[in-house]
Amino acid sequence: MIAYLKLIRWPNLIFIALTLILIKFSFFEEFGAAITLNSFGYALLILATLCIAASGYIINDIYDVQADKINKPEKLIIGNKISEQKANNLFIILNIIAVGIGFYLANLLGKPGFVAIFIFSSALLYLYASYLKQIPVLGNVLISLLVAFVVLLPSVFDLFPAINIQNKQIQSLLFSILLDYAIFAFLINLLREMVKDQEDVKGDYNSGIQTLPIILGHSRTNKIIFAIGILPVAAIVYYTYNYLFENTFLVIYTLVFILAPLLYFQVRIWEAKKKKNYSLLSLLLKIILFFGLISIGFYQFILTA
Repeated sequence: MIAYLKLIRWPNLIFIALTLILIKFSFFEEFGAAITLNSFGYALLILATLCIAASGYIINDIYDVQADKINKPEKLIIGNKISEQKANNLFIILNIIAVGIGFYLANLLGKPGFVAIFIFSSALLYLYASYLKQIPVLGNVLISLLVAFVVLLPSVFDLFPAINIQNKQIQSLLFSILLDYAIFAFLINLLREMVKDQEDVKGDYNSGIQTLPIILGHSRTNKIIFAIGILPVAAIVYYTYNYLFENTFLVIYTLVFILAPLLYFQVRIWEAKKKKNYSLLSLLLKIILFFGLISIGFYQFILTA
């Protein structure tokens, strides 16, 4: 059982569920947004999202077995604690559950085309693991777009179907805020994916995967990561100055848990060389992403200030 929990990255799934719960109950409902799904329907949406995410982790591990034997042999699960056949079966089952729930929700909302979101996401995760991740940068961008879309998913299923002339202004405002969070999630995850490529360069090279550090080397890739890292730093400074400045708690929260760690990351990535350096930076970005996304629960203090 523990092996299966590790395979589906249960801490990441809890993080996804927490983010979606905060969006629904500490963001949409706090500002009286017109919503479509009741608690049960939204719980199904969360379950479908978790199934898609878990299946993505599984298929990625299946295709990464050879690389993981070199990169992280102590964490290898497929072929060690769980057979590839069982992992494939679980991948299929999770996708059937997700698409089935998606079909139900789409028809419940009178938007049958919405089921394509889950089908497309599942197919894209499979293509990413089997082929697209071997293409420098493209794989990093695509997986980061999927992470960003998780933040926008409540808008698609809960916000947009209830929009009308009377509530258009508040619905649009809430969506624009979520879009900002999605862009933040995209940028931080993109940085993390590129750092992970640095971390896993030895195994990727031996598996024939062409990542950016294999093509350009560690030093040049570090500089590219640093350049991309300027974008979220600049965005957070802008947001803090324009929207948070009058709220002391939110300013301190942003500076301590998001901006300061990002600046530390920028300093460290410039000189990173060893695998342990990149492992630390990857964890740091994961922590930044966590504190950044859960801050959606504090947004009520910004809009009511």
